[in-house]
Amino acid sequence: MRPRTRRSVAVALSLGATLLLATGCGVTRGDQSSDMTMLIPNSPGGGYDQTGRAAVAVMENGDITGGSFEVTNVIGAGGSVAMTRLMNAEGDERTMMTAGLGVVGSLYSFGAPYKLDDATPLAQLIEDQEGVLVPADSPFETIDDLVKAWQDDPASIVVGGGSSPGGPDHLFPMQLATAVDIDARDVTYVPYDGGGPLTSALLGNKIDVGFSGVGEFEGQLKTGDLRLLAVSGEERLTGDGVSEAPTLVESDIDLVFTNWRGVFAPPGISEERRDELIAMLEEMHETPEWQQALEDNGWIDEFKTGDDFSQFLKEQDERVATTLEELDLL
Repeated sequence: MRPRTRRSVAVALSLGATLLLATGCGVTRGDQSSDMTMLIPNSPGGGYDQTGRAAVAVMENGDITGGSFEVTNVIGAGGSVAMTRLMNAEGDERTMMTAGLGVVGSLYSFGAPYKLDDATPLAQLIEDQEGVLVPADSPFETIDDLVKAWQDDPASIVVGGGSSPGGPDHLFPMQLATAVDIDARDVTYVPYDGGGPLTSALLGNKIDVGFSGVGEFEGQLKTGDLRLLAVSGEERLTGDGVSEAPTLVESDIDLVFTNWRGVFAPPGISEERRDELIAMLEEMHETPEWQQALEDNGWIDEFKTGDDFSQFLKEQDERVATTLEELDLL
């Protein structure tokens, strides 16, 4: 699957932004006169949604911004539609957006004419482990079962992920394939726009295995509708339905992989306002409520601002571009 032309994508993103301009999926507090807006670049229940709403709740409850937030889910093109809306809000000092590795990938995949650091980077908030998920009735009982079947016939195993090519749910299975001596170009990958559609695909047996952030599937893992074969981080996760899943390293697979999410403002805001927004996020990060949110969601506390965050974004852009080039997708 090769990226579409920049012109066709620009038209699609423009239309998407127009259609989705009023796609609000819940107002956290207040009404249309809310003092600030938090854009979420995927569907309700997805990783960006969980992170953005957790941050908003802490800032509102602690009166960190001096006002309230309207939270708006802008769905489409793996986050590229939301990014287009953010870029079109140039100079708007009362709007923020959650974004991360998935949006880096979608901007490449959909040929968008900008990168994340063309907006105003504020802070990285977290890192998050990925999981290898299968339906309850899957013949794969362990990660070893999956790997063996995958090695025997790579193209026959249909892999799904909640992000576009270049996003974390695409990068993770491609890197896992490479780690177990499978040519990543032979992997059959089906992208879905967030954890909700990916859950439906898994439960409907439209795919054999899903790769995504574990927190998005907490309910289905607790009920046993989905099973977690392995996690991608350095340590096991805790909680019902997840604590028994080994890390890949425990399963003798030499791979540690983490996703990340952060917060951005539109381009063209003043340096003074940028510093104010960063200070708000720094204050939020230090609260007991945010530390509890990290623990409850199994997120890794990886907070960065300023030059450290900007340098990190350059590295992540290179990470995605290199992988897509290796897969002949750029």
